[in-house]
Amino acid sequence: MRRIPEFPNIGAAFAAAVAKHGPRPFLAVPADAARSYLPDGLELSYAGADAQITALAAIYRAAGYGLGHRVATLLENRPDHVLHKLALNSLGACVVPINPEYRPGEIAYLLAHSEPELIVTLADRERRIGDALAENAHRPPVALVEAFPAGVPRARTMPAVGAVTLQTPACVLYTSGTTGRPKGCVLSHDYELSSGARYATLDGVAALRTGQERIYNPLPLYHVNSGTLSLVGAILSGNCQIQAERFHPKRWWREIAETRATVVHYLGVIAAMLLNGPPDPEDRAHSIRFGIGAGIEPQLHRSFEDRFGFPMVEVWGMTEMVRLMADDTEPRQVGTRAFGRAYRGLDVRVVDDTDRDVADDQPGEMLVRHSAAIPRRGFFSCYLKDDAATEAVWRGGWFHTGDVVRRDADGMVHFVDRKKNIIRRSGENIAAAEIEALLLTHPNVAQAAVMAVKDEVREEEVLACVVLKREDPDAALSLFRYCHDHLAYYKTPGWIHILKTLPTTGTQKIQKHVIYPDNTDPRTALGVVDLRARKRRVE
Repeated sequence: MRRIPEFPNIGAAFAAAVAKHGPRPFLAVPADAARSYLPDGLELSYAGADAQITALAAIYRAAGYGLGHRVATLLENRPDHVLHKLALNSLGACVVPINPEYRPGEIAYLLAHSEPELIVTLADRERRIGDALAENAHRPPVALVEAFPAGVPRARTMPAVGAVTLQTPACVLYTSGTTGRPKGCVLSHDYELSSGARYATLDGVAALRTGQERIYNPLPLYHVNSGTLSLVGAILSGNCQIQAERFHPKRWWREIAETRATVVHYLGVIAAMLLNGPPDPEDRAHSIRFGIGAGIEPQLHRSFEDRFGFPMVEVWGMTEMVRLMADDTEPRQVGTRAFGRAYRGLDVRVVDDTDRDVADDQPGEMLVRHSAAIPRRGFFSCYLKDDAATEAVWRGGWFHTGDVVRRDADGMVHFVDRKKNIIRRSGENIAAAEIEALLLTHPNVAQAAVMAVKDEVREEEVLACVVLKREDPDAALSLFRYCHDHLAYYKTPGWIHILKTLPTTGTQKIQKHVIYPDNTDPRTALGVVDLRARKRRVE
């Protein structure tokens, strides 16, 4: 296994990469003539990126930004996101990425909760930021990327005095929890470097070659997979990240061929959509060595590898901890939802609802830690402003993942299901409680229960069961529009079922598990309305 040097912070790690790999490619963007920015694509070397990062850091420093400050960024999947993040991290500032799918109300919450010193965004996103600030008591200044360096307002507070260390926060990523509003996961320099080091030292078929890989990742930079895992992994191994705008099946193979990609990142929905396409001679006209991801359906796993000619390595990680487990060593357990074993630096338990260990091959919740001596090393630092939630998931000295798994006698862990009330749609985690809370603000909603239903393409879809205060024949469409106006499009219910009553306990808690009979598909219930075709991104 390759050994990765230890660095005191992300800036030092990038400086070492520049010194060693200066002319090698660091960041690439596929060409797309229909795109308003970089229609011809981009390829930026380590040295070229360093020059831009150094210039940006000087601008931020001159304006008074530095250690201890938070800076919110709405920069989509553009190279600006990477360059500004590395510049701010080099100064000790913490980046708070904003999901571009968020509506003004969702952005307003993120800004109020994280209290950034500055917002950096694109000119065509300025209006949405303005709408969010109009709802917000915390109103930091806004800097447009297109106006740098002249348009950067001075910091309102002084930065802290001291060095940028491994414990310094590098970013705050908001992830859907089970209690409504997203939680802000504080991720340190140590977290990011540890995650990248794990990625860069995977074994077997997923082993990276120093300075030779071109990693195609179409996933969002404002999530941990692309923005931390593969990006920092690329830096630590002298490799290039190819940042697509987003996944699109019609562009996938063309972009992979044109960018000479050797590694791809995937979600289960990506594999399903690619397999749905007709066979084509270009299916194997690529240089991909392996894919790395999660959620491929077992019945599709082998057929995908056979058709496209490379292994799809299933892994496990989450925003709170993305030092991956991976089924990367032959013989892999293809088609079994296997995602790897415990390793030195990641202990694993499988437990029942009372945190007692279950027998091999029995399902239970997966608990993880670094080790008995330093259980939280390499994990998220905390949930921002929520010590109680942080300690709750760390009860007993183990992080409770909320994922139900089973472990073989040889230690291989297989994914079974999610224990927590989370809907997983096309790679996005959606909190049912957040949608329920919004529905209950509608003047005609008396009760609401939101749950996941199976989706053949997107893994899961959102189903909302609603009891009205008064009858309305157009209620389903009205509620859909209400959600679509207030939530990121992917959170909006794709299915809505208007019911007379919802089953409750003696304390009036809704019993979701008895709304539909066992072994039935809620999508086939009488009166369920399919609104999936109306779910659209709003630019």
